[in-house]
Amino acid sequence: MPVEYLSAEQEARYGRFATEPSPGELEQFFRLDTRALELARAKRRSATRLGWAVQWGTVRMLGTFLTEDPTAVPASVVRFVAEQLGLDDKHFAEYGTRAQTVYEHAWEIRDTYGYRDFAAGEAELREFLAARVWSSLEGPRALFDRAVVWLVNNRVLLPGVTSLARMVAALRQEENDRLHAALYEVVPHELRTEMVRLLEVPEKKRVSELERLRLGPMRVSGRAMELALDRAREVWGLGPAWWMPDGCRPRG
Repeated sequence: MPVEYLSAEQEARYGRFATEPSPGELEQFFRLDTRALELARAKRRSATRLGWAVQWGTVRMLGTFLTEDPTAVPASVVRFVAEQLGLDDKHFAEYGTRAQTVYEHAWEIRDTYGYRDFAAGEAELREFLAARVWSSLEGPRALFDRAVVWLVNNRVLLPGVTSLARMVAALRQEENDRLHAALYEVVPHELRTEMVRLLEVPEKKRVSELERLRLGPMRVSGRAMELALDRAREVWGLGPAWWMPDGCRPRG
């Protein structure tokens, strides 16, 4: 499935700090609670205390651990966390010199706070996105953003950006196909035939009948109102009453 639908901004911010976090985001994601403070302070070295705490906030905000480059974090984040631990933020530069420590911290945070791999939460995410497809007109970009927010909020670790983009695009196509098939089944055969006819461009005309009916009046006048009413009667004549609730159908 194509993944080119993602914007440059979406790709840039996926699983990384594209900009400096706002003061509100620092408070929301990097304010250490009692448990996090205890776990961070239990580390032996200043660098590992600070690094553990930064990783804790990072996964809360981004939905992933920066294990490949654990120091790729804005300076404002490091300062904010260091102040809470009573440490000099310069110690953070030493974090990651032992890669195993970084991974051990990620595993500890994951197990302690109940983070799951993407495979463990994918079915729930698909159910959530399918409901969005059926109840909204959101495009793939909006669905992708909703998927990221859902993963972060439900403590499911982000997969690769291409994997998630392809999954969202494929699911949206599948659910739209199901939706269209369901609508097709309940539409009477006569109405289906008439709808197909509307796609044809009559002889000596420039647009199809569907396009003609779709366009509303271009000016405000008595004649335009008359034409609009004729157009409404013509649309109603196609037989839309089969899908309307009884209370919405016109009388007479």
